[in-house]
Amino acid sequence: MATGGPQKTVIQLVGVVVLMGALSWASVPFYDWFCRVTGFGGVTGIAEGGSDEVLDQTITVRFDASKERNMPWEFTPMVREMELKIGETGLAFYEAFNPTDRPVAGQASYNVTPYEAGGFFEKIDCFCFVEQVLQPGERVQMPVTFFVDPEIVTDRDAKYVHTITLSYTFYEIDLPQELATLETHADANTN
Repeated sequence: MATGGPQKTVIQLVGVVVLMGALSWASVPFYDWFCRVTGFGGVTGIAEGGSDEVLDQTITVRFDASKERNMPWEFTPMVREMELKIGETGLAFYEAFNPTDRPVAGQASYNVTPYEAGGFFEKIDCFCFVEQVLQPGERVQMPVTFFVDPEIVTDRDAKYVHTITLSYTFYEIDLPQELATLETHADANTN
């Protein structure tokens, strides 16, 4: 004698679909958090200020930009690469544009390749440290200030690195509560 039958199977399938949707939604922020905590995947360090030591050796830093599939912004690096002395403070800009007719909030996740260089790439300040909100039609230039730690030249694996690629991926997030409230009121007033 069967109990539950088709209803139980449907409820289980709906539960699996909901769980998979929740895991999919949380995957980008969770992966970003995991990489920051563990240093996995070429995640950079964060420094309070520039390096005290600048070497004569140089390193090339390349800049890459991508977006999560549903992110409506345009997002590109202003310069594709730069050559710096190891330990020298660099300043690069990325440009974002919101072509939509609504405010869009975004957060950038990042990594560095090759992975062995991640622990030596130090960010002093970065647009990726905070959420970004662009108004309809708004275009902004967002800075990242960084240096490559001189200890890279003595690391067993990283000392062979001559080019580092800094990659950012922007994904859409919920608007901050105060902006979402303003949007709701604006929509109510136009109806």
